[in-house]
Amino acid sequence: MIGHAMYAAVEGQAGCNDLVTAHAPLVKRIAHHLVGRLPANVQVEDLIQAGMIGLLEACRQYDAGQGASFATYAGIRIRGAMIDEVRRLDWTPRSVHRKSREVGDAIQSLENRLGREPRDQEVASELGIGMEELHHTLADSSSARLFSIDEADPDTGEAREPAGDGPSPLDTLSSGDFQDSLAEAIAGLPEREQLVMQLYYDEELNLREIGEVLGVTESRISQIHGRIMLKLRAQLADWVER
Repeated sequence: MIGHAMYAAVEGQAGCNDLVTAHAPLVKRIAHHLVGRLPANVQVEDLIQAGMIGLLEACRQYDAGQGASFATYAGIRIRGAMIDEVRRLDWTPRSVHRKSREVGDAIQSLENRLGREPRDQEVASELGIGMEELHHTLADSSSARLFSIDEADPDTGEAREPAGDGPSPLDTLSSGDFQDSLAEAIAGLPEREQLVMQLYYDEELNLREIGEVLGVTESRISQIHGRIMLKLRAQLADWVER
């Protein structure tokens, strides 16, 4: 009986090693994709190292019975580990989180009142700020508003811990219901914003390359991407609060 258990453990470890080897390129791809929108002090090697730890954790904890493929589950774990490493470096000022939240709330409020997508000028007027400040905030949101499995409190900068024995943030984001809600929110975006999302997350183009495709500057794509992130977060607020 003991021999059988030992054999199963060794066999499982071998299978895990195979998964890690097969998905190591995924870690590098995600790291190089993320580092392009982060400050220069964030090194791609640090992201890769953190991502490999995330991949190992994914291998150990993956449950095929949950429905998600290993690549999907590992991708979430890898990104989460990298984002945790970036957060550990503490490069994003708290003011960026606060201003981003205010802009997101303003966009959501205007959409509800106007029944359409608000223009940048309307958002700036709603907030009582100038266009330059709005565009700076949107650009900051594009680089700082990473999708994370444990959203930090914008006022304190502290990570929010799940209460009780409920599902973890990772379990929530891995659930089919959340993914359906996210897909529905993206489908509700204007066609141009959907294209930006597709080029950035599916085709993995950087902001400069997307700007070339759409015929606008890289800074404008950064603003558009930041706006999208804030809108999606506002629309998925119930999931974030969980």
